[in-house]
Amino acid sequence: MTPLQQELWEKACAFHGHICPGLALGARVCEAALEAGFKPSEDEELVCITENDACGVDAIQAVLGCTFGKGNLIYKGTGKHAYTFIQREQGRAERFYLRARKEGRNRADYLAYVLEAPLDELFVRKDVQVALPEKARIFVSVDCEICGEEAPEHKIRLQEGKKVCLDCYREYERGF
Repeated sequence: MTPLQQELWEKACAFHGHICPGLALGARVCEAALEAGFKPSEDEELVCITENDACGVDAIQAVLGCTFGKGNLIYKGTGKHAYTFIQREQGRAERFYLRARKEGRNRADYLAYVLEAPLDELFVRKDVQVALPEKARIFVSVDCEICGEEAPEHKIRLQEGKKVCLDCYREYERGF
């Protein structure tokens, strides 16, 4: 492992709390993004669209500074081990898709493989065109008229003339 790989791995492990192949994949995609010229984000300069909610996403938060709280980590639930990184200033985007499968390897062997394999053996990398996501906004909070809890106004629904949160809202469907 190079010193950079070791640093990224240790940072990811400290954040995630344990060692696993999924976290290793996240640390390696961070390495691939850095190698491709993407810079870690202090605010929303770098955006990551992750297509899964697995362990590797913790590495992206710890290493690259993309977080749900800052609004620069966006979840697109395809279940794929794919990550699109967007550098806002340049409007440049690249998607990294996992090509390396676990087939025939036990957990320990796969972990070692992920940590040692060349990046181009692990990921397919390609330039993509994506619309820049809007920067995070702060919304007015509204009290739910059923439970009394606050929710941001864009998550409030009208139901029988009352402002209600998504937890209290009863969806109306008559489809077949």
